[in-house]
Amino acid sequence: NVGNIRLWSCKTNGLFDLNKFNAGDYSGATGGQVAAQILTNVLYPNDNTNEGKELRLRQEYLFCSATLQDIIARFKRTGRPMTELDQMAAIQLNDTHPTLGIPELMRILIDEEGLTWDEAWSTTIKTFAFTNHTVLPEAMEKWPVPMLDKILPRHVGIIYDINLFFLQSVEKAFPGDRELLRNISIIEESSPQQVRMAYLACVGSHRVNGVAAIHSDIIKQSIFRDFVRIQGEDKFINKTNGVAPRRWMNECNPDMSELITEAVGDRSWVTDLTKLSTLEARATDSDFRQRWWAAKQKNKQRLADYILATTGIQVSADAMFDVQVKRIHEYKRQLMNILAVIYRYHCLKQMTPAQRTKELPRVVIFAGKAAAGYWVAKQVIKLINSVAEVINSDEEIGDILKVVFIPDYSVTAAENIIPASDISQHISTAGTEASGTSNMKFVLNGGIILGTVDGANIEIGEEVGEEQIFFFGCLAHEVADFRHYLRFHQPKPDAALQAAFDMIQANTFGDAHLF
Repeated sequence: NVGNIRLWSCKTNGLFDLNKFNAGDYSGATGGQVAAQILTNVLYPNDNTNEGKELRLRQEYLFCSATLQDIIARFKRTGRPMTELDQMAAIQLNDTHPTLGIPELMRILIDEEGLTWDEAWSTTIKTFAFTNHTVLPEAMEKWPVPMLDKILPRHVGIIYDINLFFLQSVEKAFPGDRELLRNISIIEESSPQQVRMAYLACVGSHRVNGVAAIHSDIIKQSIFRDFVRIQGEDKFINKTNGVAPRRWMNECNPDMSELITEAVGDRSWVTDLTKLSTLEARATDSDFRQRWWAAKQKNKQRLADYILATTGIQVSADAMFDVQVKRIHEYKRQLMNILAVIYRYHCLKQMTPAQRTKELPRVVIFAGKAAAGYWVAKQVIKLINSVAEVINSDEEIGDILKVVFIPDYSVTAAENIIPASDISQHISTAGTEASGTSNMKFVLNGGIILGTVDGANIEIGEEVGEEQIFFFGCLAHEVADFRHYLRFHQPKPDAALQAAFDMIQANTFGDAHLF
């Protein structure tokens, strides 16, 4: 099954304005061309500025419109009426960023194809489905109505009509419930008004799914609770995320893949992971275990070489590789991980040299990127690198503890990191990680998960057995009470946490005011 991937670029109809050039306006002569190029130069730029927000909105519309025009052009070759579009095309909204596709398809069907509103809306709903990826309120995309109206006035009119007709249908089913209408309105009555893109995606799609069992339950109980009440529970389903074993095992870990093929008897496991259960019979085979260990050590040495080449830090492949690789974000808690590293360093410094020799050598590996305007995430990266610089240059500690931040995280970096992990950390606050996919990649490559009871960690635990995964922390339903307790009772920090704070405040890792 091969899917087409489009990489869109943007051009103007008039690449060069000779009149402007002859009038001396040399930059204006090519201004349209430059403006078009800016649209696709950098995907999702820093949107802390108004200009950045507008550029992001223009990008989202460009990709939605171009894709829909391509789909419709292909559909027209079939000769079928536009009302049958859903029988030949299915459009999955991957989070809220492509939600402008809903009013854009309505615009095309009504303004260009001549369908009535009811025909266009029925076709649109049957064509679109929506995958939600977050429960964090700050990640729920909204666009100010004045900005949308400035750039896409026709679409704003369509969105208002969609909202009006939807609210009228709800008023008919739940007469007089004004609070319900307020809660589910696509238009948020703030100042200025905002378009709630997740609500638009929900109203304009025939299916809504979360990406892990716990996440799908949470969205039905929280952000889409009223929509479940109105549109029925059957519309809201679960589709747990997945990863491609062809890339994330067979290609990036060839030695271990050969051992799996030997155990299974053929390569059918690449497309049917249920066959990995045949490995259990080899758990007591000392020769097979030794070859498995050798494959893991080879992967670890490859990563050690990669770390040396990219960072200049020398690590031992005989140490435990403790890895946290993912987008840098507060809820993913890289900060908690580095605080634990600081406490480990504190404990090692309290030991005698003889005591240190009994400690298991550990390399703590971080990688990931922060959004361009996410200051807190960038401060976490700074702290990790400052801690690494101090620990890695401490001759007393040596190879007992090393800390590495691998820069410029990419698929290439991931293919080196993931097969080499002994432990991987997936430690989001319970109820905040929609699913996670790196957890799947790491565990597929024979690494053990240290994680919270969150996202797809739960389903991985059900598959491998809880004795093969290290769970810790609050459960999702306990988090609100725990936060309330911390906020209003303000208990003293745990002694280990306080020790880490003290080391930072003592300028051990540079000027404490930076952190």
